[in-house]
Amino acid sequence: MRGYDLAVVGGGTAGIIAAKTAGGLGARVVLVERRRTGGDCLWTGCVPSKSLIAAAHAAQNMRTAGRFGIAPVEPQVDFTAVMSNVRRAIERIEPVDSPAALAEAGAEVIAGAAVFIGSDQLRVEGRMSLRFRHALIATGSTPALPPVPGLAEVEPLTSDSVWNLAELPARLAVLGGGPIGCELGQAFARLGAQVTLIEGSDRLVPREEPQASIALSAALSAEGIRVLTSTTVTRAAQQADGVRLDLLGRDGNVMLDVDRVLVATGRSPRTTGLGLDAARVRLDAHGYVAVDAKLRTSNRRIYAAGDVTGAPAFAHVAGMHGNIAATNALLAPVRRIDHERIPWVTFTDPEIAHVGLTEGQARHRHGDAVRVRLLRHEHVDRAIVEDDTDGFTHVVLDAKGRMLGATIVAPRAGEMIAELTGLLARGGRLRDLASVVHPYPAWSDGVWNAAVAESSAALQAPVTRRLTGALLRLRRAR
Repeated sequence: MRGYDLAVVGGGTAGIIAAKTAGGLGARVVLVERRRTGGDCLWTGCVPSKSLIAAAHAAQNMRTAGRFGIAPVEPQVDFTAVMSNVRRAIERIEPVDSPAALAEAGAEVIAGAAVFIGSDQLRVEGRMSLRFRHALIATGSTPALPPVPGLAEVEPLTSDSVWNLAELPARLAVLGGGPIGCELGQAFARLGAQVTLIEGSDRLVPREEPQASIALSAALSAEGIRVLTSTTVTRAAQQADGVRLDLLGRDGNVMLDVDRVLVATGRSPRTTGLGLDAARVRLDAHGYVAVDAKLRTSNRRIYAAGDVTGAPAFAHVAGMHGNIAATNALLAPVRRIDHERIPWVTFTDPEIAHVGLTEGQARHRHGDAVRVRLLRHEHVDRAIVEDDTDGFTHVVLDAKGRMLGATIVAPRAGEMIAELTGLLARGGRLRDLASVVHPYPAWSDGVWNAAVAESSAALQAPVTRRLTGALLRLRRAR
């Protein structure tokens, strides 16, 4: 029986980063993957979706060129070519996550389904057994269908299967107004589909600041997307010419006829068939692998990382999990994960980027001492010259001006949030950024101008005014 310092089950982002980290430490590491390395991010998530979004953005630029004095045109979309370009993007990135790349990093890769057969052993496809000093469960998650009568029978698309589409649906219903639903819904609409976006809560992207939800809903509606919030699907049925959905919303019961349905309402952890009982690994009430802040499971030999733990389902979260879990397992369990300081981005147009606490969360935790610095992008020169001033930078501060959280709505919000993430990580004050020279004109002026406003407000405080006044009088007297 082969023995390893670390056995990684799952070849997605968390597993790959863990295996490469362990290999770099000189450990004997094996990664077992039942299908293909790269995981959801490469094959069905980050990479294909952002490629599709880029194509859709190019199409929209052609429609809206008139605002710059350029004759607008309706793009001729070749959906087959668009999807071919998506696959090319995957092919260009795939070598980084390949078994060959893992082997070069010092990790052995075994193809097959892994099953734990004890607290320190696992079997692969029934053909070989492995013994490990430590193991990492990194099997990820899969799209979940809501329990709507008839939905499974109409062959709904998910974020996994949508990439197999051969032609663009003329009428598309998207169930779920979270990041995935909004991103894909806008992309398909820009490529020519008639899209209806259906969300059960009272606003889109409900984890974001309310004003971010309002801005996104307005942008999608302006592009012709039908946005239905506080609406649920009660039944789905196959028709001769498509799918009929029964909806229950603010206006009561209505029917919606579409060609295809895309479900983006949530995900479920991949834990079935892993033999977790034999490994003495406990699941939580929602079926995720239960871990502590150091990513250890109930079996201290075994760690878990990424989506399978119920952590925010982002590739960068999975990557950090993988690195922390590998070093904790192999060296010493001292590193902790802090999900509150991890940024995320919804890659719609406009983008929504967030880190830390929302204003509501901050007030619930810190009370009335919380302050907000809000800068609307109508005052950002780069936004003015690009005729895109509807966004804003919203920073939540404590009584001493230290950052608690931030939300940015802008075309480059995903890049802009990085500076504020660094500030939050080191417990800094927003006004600290006022003394940092920023390039002009750039979208980052939104962050810098908010910092300047905060710095100016500090100078206007009564104590500061008295001190500066005294200093000026002293200098005049010389």
